[in-house]
Amino acid sequence: MGKTKAKKAAEKQVDDFEIGAKIKALRTAKKKTLQEVANDTGFSPALISQIENNNVSPPIATLSRIAKVLGVRVGYFFEDEGIESDYEVLRADQRPIVTKVISSSGGQHGYIYHALTHKKRDKLMEPFVLTVEPGVRDDDNQYSHEGEEFLLVMDGEVELLLGEDRIVLEEGDSVYFESSLKHRLLSHGDEKARVLAVLCRGN
Repeated sequence: MGKTKAKKAAEKQVDDFEIGAKIKALRTAKKKTLQEVANDTGFSPALISQIENNNVSPPIATLSRIAKVLGVRVGYFFEDEGIESDYEVLRADQRPIVTKVISSSGGQHGYIYHALTHKKRDKLMEPFVLTVEPGVRDDDNQYSHEGEEFLLVMDGEVELLLGEDRIVLEEGDSVYFESSLKHRLLSHGDEKARVLAVLCRGN
C-alpha cells in the first residue's frame, strides 16, 4: 500500500469509530440532556452538539472530561467492536487519525492526533501521537482532568503551559505530570512537531 492510500485508509478508520455518535448514545442512555453534560463538563451545549454531530473533534483533554461524566474511559471512543485480545500490534499505516480538533472556545486547537491502540480494552494507559501545527497560540484555553500524563517530543519543539509555568521542550525532551494541573500544548517555532502522549487514567 502506497503512502497516499495508507493515509486515506487511516483517515477512513477514524470515521468508523464515530466518536460523536458514541457520546450521543451514552448521553441518551443515561438520560442526560446536552445542557446537563455541558454543566458537568464546563463546556457549552453548542460545543457538545458539534462533537456529537461529528462537525468537530474534541482535544484529548476535552474528551477525557466528557468520558468521565459519561462513566467511561477515554479509550472507549477509539475501540473497535472486534474480539478482545491480550495484546495489540498497530502498524504505522493503520493509525486512526483525528482531525478538525477544536478548543472549548471554538477556535482552532493546533494539533491532530493518532490513536495508537484501539483493540485492547480496559487499558490503564492511552497512548497517542500528536502533530502540533506551527503558528497556533491559543494560550487562554488550558485543560485539566483526572490521571497522569507523559509527553515525549519526537520531532521539533513545543511549549507546554503547566500550571503557572511555561516550559519549552525540544526533540528528545520529556515531561511527566499530574493531569489535574491546568495544561496546554502549544507550537514553538516555525515547524511542525510530533509528540508521544501517554495518558494514565485516574481511579
